[in-house]
Amino acid sequence: QAQLVESGGGSVQAGGSLRLSCQASGHSYSRYCMGWFRQAPGKEREGVATIVSDGRTTYADSVKVRFTISRDNAKKILYLQMNSLKPEDTAMYYCATSPFRSGAYCSTGQRTTWGQGTQVTVSS
Repeated sequence: QAQLVESGGGSVQAGGSLRLSCQASGHSYSRYCMGWFRQAPGKEREGVATIVSDGRTTYADSVKVRFTISRDNAKKILYLQMNSLKPEDTAMYYCATSPFRSGAYCSTGQRTTWGQGTQVTVSS
């Protein structure tokens, strides 16, 4: 059964760094699209970063330059390196895999697999 498990979240001060990891199992890793989403309290879920099977990446404007998405195919792990964190980056972060892409990010339809989320809190 496809499964994604995130880790690496935590509390940091503004300007700090965190690296999120998403361990995939089952068929969840060999999907066309892998990505990170986040949802802050009272806000809608938004796409953060995407990597597709040929290695191309896309980022939300708000995280460009600061965040880097990558993956280790041998370990079946998706990463999100987050540098220069800001209080507005505070959110629950979710990894997702999908056979499809929708615009700049992975599709969020029925065939998308989601992790349980990991909390990132950035204090000023």
